[in-house]
Amino acid sequence: MMDLRKLKKLIDLVQESGIAELEITEGEEKVKIVKGGVVSVSGAAAPAAASGPAPSPAAPAAPAAAAEPPAGQEGHVVKAPMVGTFYRSPSPDAKPFVEVGQTIKEGDTICIIEAMKLMNEIEADASGVVKAVLVENGQPVEYGQPLFMLG
Repeated sequence: MMDLRKLKKLIDLVQESGIAELEITEGEEKVKIVKGGVVSVSGAAAPAAASGPAPSPAAPAAPAAAAEPPAGQEGHVVKAPMVGTFYRSPSPDAKPFVEVGQTIKEGDTICIIEAMKLMNEIEADASGVVKAVLVENGQPVEYGQPLFMLG
């Protein structure tokens, strides 16, 4: 089976470069990475690779319907700028960056999204009062998925 570190490096290279698609064959194994978020592995490693979640490059994807802001609430929606795992606090035992009802300013750190073992601090793109947190701590998020509702 192809080394996961190699796969992550390849995905990073595709993300950073202008290419839309990359296909590599090593012996019996073949990996194809498409910038649209699709990763396919074929050959002897296919059953093993298919059993776990496939890493996908950050690419525009339709937000899940369940992640839509609660009906009847209006305001600014802060959306995920990347694919990754959402965390409300800098560490498991620390208090969350923001709470519902808290006033924040544009540029304040409001959460962390972990992608490829890198912790990315996400800053508010607008000022306001936090009306709702739309994602659970530790939950995976998609590009463009609503995270917070500001009033």
